[in-house]
Amino acid sequence: MATISSSRHDTHATTATGGWSTKRIATTALFCAVAAIATLFIEFPILPGVTFLKYDPSAIVALVAGFAFGPSTGVVVSVLPYLVHLATQSGVYGAFMAIVATLSLVLPASIVYQRDTSFRGALIGMAVGAVVCLVTTIIANIIVTPLYMGAPREAVIGMIVPVLLPFNAIKIAINCVVTALVYKPLSKALQD
Repeated sequence: MATISSSRHDTHATTATGGWSTKRIATTALFCAVAAIATLFIEFPILPGVTFLKYDPSAIVALVAGFAFGPSTGVVVSVLPYLVHLATQSGVYGAFMAIVATLSLVLPASIVYQRDTSFRGALIGMAVGAVVCLVTTIIANIIVTPLYMGAPREAVIGMIVPVLLPFNAIKIAINCVVTALVYKPLSKALQD
């Protein structure tokens, strides 16, 4: 966990009153840039025959950011990179759904990890985040997809078990497993 000092007596402090140092702001911007590149250029379908649902690794970047610098950084990296989707074919719907999916995984995971910064805390955080994310993405699909696609709600509900549940479960599993493997080495490099 990053320790950020804020001395009132430092006349040339690089820490804002909210606790965001220049280094943290720059690192957060870097995380946002990497996540934006991942969401724009590294996406592919993970379920055979279901090409409209695509996986991208940007949530891994947001999870690492949330673990390294806390929930507020995780939120920023979960939201800002997806705003680029407003200018793509995904549009408002794609941006909204991506933000909901990432935020519902990253925020609970980083809150739990902030309270227990051990590997065990990271695993428990990701497990809690995974459950919250899975439930949230299913509910969001039931509510938002009929509005966006004009499909009957019953059709979306019919897609839960064969399509939406497996897609989101696989996506969450990939994000959590990769994060568990890369977080500690990356966090050591970030703290130096």
